[in-house]
Amino acid sequence: MIIPSLDSIRDEWFSNVRGDILSGLVVALALIPEAIAFSIIAGVDPKVGLYASFCIAVVISFVGGRPGMISAATGAMALVMVDLVASHGLQYLLAATLFCGVIQLIMGILKLGNLMRFVSRSVVIGFVNALAILIFAAQLPELNPTTERVGMTVYLMTAAGLGIIYLFPLIPKIGKVIPSPLICIVGLTVVALYFGLDIRNVGDMGDLPDTLPMFLLPDIPLNIETLMIIAPYSIALAIVGLLESMMTATIVDELTDTPSDKNRECRGQGIANVVSGFFGGMAGCAMIGQSVINVKSGGRTRLSTLIAGVVLLIMVVFLSDWVSQIPMAALVSVMIMVSIGTFNWQSIKEFKTHPMSFNVVMLATVLTTVFTHNLAYGVLVGVLLSALFFANKISQFLSVYSEYDESSNSRYYYVHGQVFFASTTQFMTSFDTKEALDTIHIDVTHAHFWDVTAVDTLDKLVMRLQREGIDVKVVGLNSASRTLIDRFSIHDRRDIGLLD
Repeated sequence: MIIPSLDSIRDEWFSNVRGDILSGLVVALALIPEAIAFSIIAGVDPKVGLYASFCIAVVISFVGGRPGMISAATGAMALVMVDLVASHGLQYLLAATLFCGVIQLIMGILKLGNLMRFVSRSVVIGFVNALAILIFAAQLPELNPTTERVGMTVYLMTAAGLGIIYLFPLIPKIGKVIPSPLICIVGLTVVALYFGLDIRNVGDMGDLPDTLPMFLLPDIPLNIETLMIIAPYSIALAIVGLLESMMTATIVDELTDTPSDKNRECRGQGIANVVSGFFGGMAGCAMIGQSVINVKSGGRTRLSTLIAGVVLLIMVVFLSDWVSQIPMAALVSVMIMVSIGTFNWQSIKEFKTHPMSFNVVMLATVLTTVFTHNLAYGVLVGVLLSALFFANKISQFLSVYSEYDESSNSRYYYVHGQVFFASTTQFMTSFDTKEALDTIHIDVTHAHFWDVTAVDTLDKLVMRLQREGIDVKVVGLNSASRTLIDRFSIHDRRDIGLLD
């Protein structure tokens, strides 16, 4: 176990105290309606989402790998839980949350966070843009004129909130000290209470809990049947949670220009979900919207995440009468600011200059995520398309040219580039197997054989030439290609003319 030094503790916890405290307050206020909304999506009591947000935020502040990132109950996770809650109830959800945490912990120990290096920038930008669109779309019900108590007053309040958020920072001195989203929330709440405005508030989202979360064990039978019920949901929750957390960590890395430990984050998310399950909360993960709010409001260290979790619990349990009066218009203003700040507007400007493959991957990631509301599907589609485009691009770097030696009736083929599943067709068609020759030399000094498909193609080529009575010699194999051929070639190396 590595014991952190005093310098690292100071850097990760107390290097930005004022900014972290203020940003934590903003995040705590913004977490309340979202936690309630995600609970409703999952089909459980609002306190399940609120308890989860508190537990996960507090635990992740100590064990997570990305200082300043906010983790709590999320919509992506809630969508995965819906069917389980509907068919088996809350207790099975708590068990699935516990098992999800264990799976994530194991994935962190196995260092699966390193897989993030296979996610291209086009996928990350598509992910960010899709989240910005989803965050904005989630606010539309609160601005729908057909919704009860939504009218011109709500629109004016929302516009005023956006005005405060964007104009308050322009005020000399004080504008840089206090986060404008906090001023927006407090200011619009005071206005709504003073004038007695009849508009929707946090209290309309659902009843807030009036007790602290308590340790409990899921009331379910401990048998194989239970495991078979929760396992598919737990695996899905673990994958979706880690995907969103890893992507969010990457985005916060870029926003703050600081690194993070992705594998520690995997382990931390697992521990946080185990704690959440034991205290009556649903599974959660990192939140891109709240993380952006935190960073934009000045949060940088683990203290901001801890403050957000602790203040959230204090407000919903001890100050619920006040918190319930916060107008939804204020929180909608904050979330619209988040969606605008999250969207990568530069990607639109660079659309004409980026390669077509980059744009296709980005758009596919955005469209898949937006239409399925599933971040895992969007990232999966983006990664698969990136892999296909990359394979196609690399396959085009293969070239084969030849020289004929009339004195020995031999042809020398020189192969340059990468031979793998995407380039084997080009490799095979580069050889004339019907030419009347005595010997063919295949020089692969400047080539590399990557997979079993490449080995199989070389086998077929040599066999086809030998059937025509041609003596085949393959020369110049590098050590890695030679090892692959030794393992997977169906013939002895000497039989097919392979020479060192």
